[in-house]
Amino acid sequence: MIITGKYPQLRLRRNRKREWSRRLTSENSLSVNDLILPIFIVDGKNKKIPIKSMPGVFRYSLDKLNSIVQSAINSGIPMIALFPYTKSYLKNSLGTESLNPNNLVCRACKLIKKKFKNKIGIMCDVALDPYTSHGHDGIYQNNDVENDETIKILVEQSLIQASSGCDVLAPSDMMDGRIGKIRKALDFNGFKHVQILSYAVKFASGYYGPFRDAVGSKNLLKGNKKTYQMDFKNSDEALREVALDIKEGADMVIIKPGLPYLDIIQKVKSNFKIPVIAYQVSGEYSMITNSIQKKIYNKDVIMETLISFKRSGANAIITYFADKIAKEL
Repeated sequence: MIITGKYPQLRLRRNRKREWSRRLTSENSLSVNDLILPIFIVDGKNKKIPIKSMPGVFRYSLDKLNSIVQSAINSGIPMIALFPYTKSYLKNSLGTESLNPNNLVCRACKLIKKKFKNKIGIMCDVALDPYTSHGHDGIYQNNDVENDETIKILVEQSLIQASSGCDVLAPSDMMDGRIGKIRKALDFNGFKHVQILSYAVKFASGYYGPFRDAVGSKNLLKGNKKTYQMDFKNSDEALREVALDIKEGADMVIIKPGLPYLDIIQKVKSNFKIPVIAYQVSGEYSMITNSIQKKIYNKDVIMETLISFKRSGANAIITYFADKIAKEL
């Protein structure tokens, strides 16, 4: 029996038939322009220290930094993010090493700017947790972080980092009102062109463990950060946080972690049309590397994950895979 009807009139598989057709009809793409490379730095010389909880990721001494940055530039990566491993004797309850104009981050900024000028952007974390003896992001009193006193230090930290050549300040502390205070201080002190990439939506997440190990704060943390980082059960609150930070002067916003919060990325992007950066955090990195038969690098799995950020609306992605995947792109 011959069926002469028009079933099916539309075959969606036709567009998938050939590789060129799949490229032609692709709705989302990933390029090196979408990648931000985090770099962990450590004091000393000739050091490349593996981070056990993050296979394939290392802490680098500053004399190793030029080759890492040059490789990122050669790959076309537009920005790096610096995170310090601070020696324990430099840590105290107030995180005063964050205000040292010759601290590890400041020296790294000066070194990179001297060598590479503006060939690549430098992002610096604005928070106290790499410098505090209790592992919290601010002044810790009565089992909580004191908001307004912490902001005073964050403003000074921001000015010091800007003076050292940082292009993009990224406050990750989640203190209320800090974006406005930092923006005002930057403008008043002649840094009106320094950008603020706010960690506007940073959840109190279980995915941060390997990062805390990498910066040396994991075993120091007293209690948890739930009184200032967001409750992961909330999404409307994320929109309120972003709205406030935009009003206070944020140029871009970060959603952190990334993969468990694709819905938040999509909501923020559709509501505000501001550049949104997804942070594929250390726990996500470690889960991917450990789940694929102990391999450090699997292009297909990584690409699938990174495209999910783009599909949800992210403009760019902070990822520890950036240097590896950039070579593929």
